Amino acid sequence: MTAAASTGTLYLVPAPLDFGCDTQAPLDQSLPTATLQTASQITHWICENAKSTRAYLKRVDALFPLKLPLQSMQIDELPREVHKKGDHGADGHVTFDARTLLTPALAGNDMGLVSEAGMPAVADPGSSVVRAAHDCGLRVVPLVGPVSLLLALASSGLNGQGFAFAGYLPQDPAHRAQRIRELEALALKQGQTQLFIETPYRNAALWQALVQTLQPNTRLALASGLTLPQARTASRLVRQWRQQPELPDNRIPAVFAIGR
Repeated sequence: MTAAASTGTLYLVPAPLDFGCDTQAPLDQSLPTATLQTASQITHWICENAKSTRAYLKRVDALFPLKLPLQSMQIDELPREVHKKGDHGADGHVTFDARTLLTPALAGNDMGLVSEAGMPAVADPGSSVVRAAHDCGLRVVPLVGPVSLLLALASSGLNGQGFAFAGYLPQDPAHRAQRIRELEALALKQGQTQLFIETPYRNAALWQALVQTLQPNTRLALASGLTLPQARTASRLVRQWRQQPELPDNRIPAVFAIGR
């Protein structure tokens, strides 16, 4: 199907990586001017959380005036089950039909898809919206901005030619340890870097499980607070981490990676 001239474009709009952090970096230090200018002209949005989207747009407005006042914009949230359980149709995940959310684009309005941090539909919900846009013949344009997984991978020293994102690890200690060993086996056998994340307040618990469970010569990398003044990246063998124990900050988003 070819998009008609009368339909709008779906823009995938990256958000800064400082969501939920105590401090925020200037918006124009992590997002290009062209991305911010495009975002300022979008009046219809699909998001994880309307409140955080409005806060983001207020920051955009301080640099590039919004096309409409915030109260005049249409901001629709993805259903809770979608952004809690995923929307890409894999086993155990919700299959969500997002076409109704795209009605404004089908009527000729440009729309923005935004998550709370980073690139929507990458380690965040939104793939159902992108899939529906393609199925409806809409033009889909990803804008440039920070993607924490790629920044963490690039700074890890691990294999950037073959890697996988494993999402969140189980919270149950026994199941988490089992999953860590499974991912480590993949990393060591195939050379495929394994990346995963956690809710910040569980960072320390996950880190301790990694250091205790992984083999001594497995490389473990941590990247936290990316694009912020307190950004930290570190990559060491597990046996070195055991000799120099450090816990990640439980208030700052982090990406973890293992490999050889």
